[in-house]
Amino acid sequence: MSEERENKLKATLIKHKKPETHNQQEQEKIDKKKVVVVKKKKPAYRVVAKKDSTTETQQIEVSREKNGDIKGREKQRTFKRSSQPENERKQGSGPLGTSEQAVKPAIKEEKKEEERKTRFRPTEYRRREARTDIEKREVSREAEYQKGKAPQDKKGAVEAPTIDRKQGNKKFYRAKKKDAYQKPKKEEHEEKVLPVKKKPPKKTSPVPREIDIMEVITVSDLAKKMHLKASELISKLMSMGMMVTINQQIDSDTAAILAEEYGCKVNIVSLYDETVIESEGDQEEELRPRPPIVTVMGHVDHGKTKLLDAIRKTNVVESEFGGITQHIGAYVVGHGRGKIVFLDTPGHEAFTRMRARGAQITDIVVLVVAADDGVMPQTIEAINHARDAKVPVIVAINKIDLENANIKRVKQQLSEYDLLPEEWGGNTLFSEVSALKGTGIDDLLENILLQAEMLELSANYNCRAEGKIIESKVDHGRGIVSTVLIERGTLRIGDAFVAGIYPGKVRAMFNDRNQKIEEATPAMPVEILGFTGIPNAGDPFQVTESEKLARQVGDKRQELKKIKEAKNVRKITLDNLYDSIQEGEVRELKVIIKGDVHGSVEALHTALEKLSKDTVKLSVIHASAGAINESDVMLASASNAILIGFNVRPISNALTLAEQEKVEIRKYNVIYDAVNDIKAAMEGLLEPEYEEHVTGRAEVRETFKVPKVGIIAGCHVTSGKVNRNFSVHVIREGVRIYTGKIGSLKRFKDDVREVEANYECGIGIENFNDIKKGDELEFFEVKKVDRKLDD
Repeated sequence: MSEERENKLKATLIKHKKPETHNQQEQEKIDKKKVVVVKKKKPAYRVVAKKDSTTETQQIEVSREKNGDIKGREKQRTFKRSSQPENERKQGSGPLGTSEQAVKPAIKEEKKEEERKTRFRPTEYRRREARTDIEKREVSREAEYQKGKAPQDKKGAVEAPTIDRKQGNKKFYRAKKKDAYQKPKKEEHEEKVLPVKKKPPKKTSPVPREIDIMEVITVSDLAKKMHLKASELISKLMSMGMMVTINQQIDSDTAAILAEEYGCKVNIVSLYDETVIESEGDQEEELRPRPPIVTVMGHVDHGKTKLLDAIRKTNVVESEFGGITQHIGAYVVGHGRGKIVFLDTPGHEAFTRMRARGAQITDIVVLVVAADDGVMPQTIEAINHARDAKVPVIVAINKIDLENANIKRVKQQLSEYDLLPEEWGGNTLFSEVSALKGTGIDDLLENILLQAEMLELSANYNCRAEGKIIESKVDHGRGIVSTVLIERGTLRIGDAFVAGIYPGKVRAMFNDRNQKIEEATPAMPVEILGFTGIPNAGDPFQVTESEKLARQVGDKRQELKKIKEAKNVRKITLDNLYDSIQEGEVRELKVIIKGDVHGSVEALHTALEKLSKDTVKLSVIHASAGAINESDVMLASASNAILIGFNVRPISNALTLAEQEKVEIRKYNVIYDAVNDIKAAMEGLLEPEYEEHVTGRAEVRETFKVPKVGIIAGCHVTSGKVNRNFSVHVIREGVRIYTGKIGSLKRFKDDVREVEANYECGIGIENFNDIKKGDELEFFEVKKVDRKLDD
């Protein structure tokens, strides 16, 4: 409200002033307060008019323009004056009249208007208050600038400058307010522009000229080595007719062909080379004598464990299940001139494989033969294992205290296997002992030490330890426990190692007497804790420089094992022998012969040896009488040989093992059948046979020509049946003129799969339309018939 208008209002009140009463004085104070309130807020335009002096249309028009722009407010003000009675306008100079009666309603109306705006238009009310605050800050800001200091708010930012707003223009006000509250720009001398380094675009590396890969490699790994995308190689392989995925393995030949497309040469690197831990070379001055490692072998119940018990002077026989040694035991025995390490291998047939491993880690074999039984089948097997391992044999003739003992007969039998005693002109040491009474034990130990001196056994004690796994087991209290025989070097607690495909670290060691020790020297059997997996008996044990290297080698060996298992190793059979010969894979055919009697074995042996040719040499690596056992299967698997049984059958365990090792066992009861089969296999004549089985016949009674199909024969099935998958012979006047396949088979208008005898049908023959009325159709199926060999 302007100041001039306020003075006019006060003058009007004083002119028409009545005698004041107490209530009137209070009312005047209230009015003054209201006037002060009105001064703060922009007053609304008061309308004091009679309803009958204006039309309803005019009131609606005024209400629409009430809160409009400046022109609307001017129209409203003009309307209010015109609607006021003429006598009231003449009485006073104000637009509302000069009487007190007109002022009081105006104040009330103003109050209601203010409450209404505050209540129903809070946004407008707050906007007005914000404007007032901005005006106050503008004044204080100008005062501060005059003093030479710019005011700041609590956060340290400079307050917004004065806003020059225009009445009634909200968009202009908001734009100004937005510009006013923008954060002030920093001064130029405070700005520090850091140079932004743009990453150069990735350059695609060219395909290398050479890459190294293993026998098999995944598509993703090959793409990484060739600096290409895997999708590109996959599409290339698809164009070559190979549907592969990104993680699928391809062989080295395929990878080489694929790399040649990009001008890249492939070098095949064997994964085995990465799994080999090179041993340190031994100098002569570093070598020191070591105890001999002796393996005790012999037939079951010939007294092997009892003999070892007599040597150690301990009773371990009772601890074995059923009195049969179930696992390899390692013992250290001290004698006058030194120590001897004994390995007690099982003698039962079920543990032939363990005995074979025992022969590979020993220096001397003690062959135990009972004086009453003489040479038995397992005695011969033990001799063959020792001979294959090129290990000297010392014969211990046991049970000499029995009445029916015949030492001379035993020596005579062993001489047939080139084990001649020294008194007979041979070089084999013999000892006559009695394990039960303990006689002849010292003589046996002396012979062992004498043989060891002749072998000049020595080892390096100062290098990293190496050895062989004797046995492994899982102890519920200690975890995985393995018995290791140290062959060279010194093993200490804390050493990292690799055993087979498993890495580990030595946590504890125990000797053969279950005593905890800190280190183990060559030719010393120890139990070790700290394996990450269960190694197999016979696996190599090697100490590495660090645990990291041990883990790397272990991982590579496990990967190599998976690759070998994935490959289908082809064993030699009579069916694929000729193909193997043509491919150059086989230059020698090895055969193992087992028969019922020795005479039959010799006869078959002689007949087979006559089949040797220049292209293929046939050699019999083992021939003996008796059933086919596990030892025969293991020998055939190791030497890639064929097992021939003459009037004998394999035992159940040997048959299961043969299936696992993929060893072929051929059984015959006629010598000439065996000779002819092997001869035919060597000449490539042993091929699968195919036979035709006639399933039905039909007579052609009429022919029909079908457009775009050909000639259809209307037939009557005379015998058997007709199947759509069968083949057919077309016979005319007893002569077969065509052989082909059935193209269509219908009964009436329906396609059928099969038609029985005494029914009519329509038959179409593929690629043949020269069928005539009266022809005979013979239906057959081809079956592959395997050759059956007599048991």
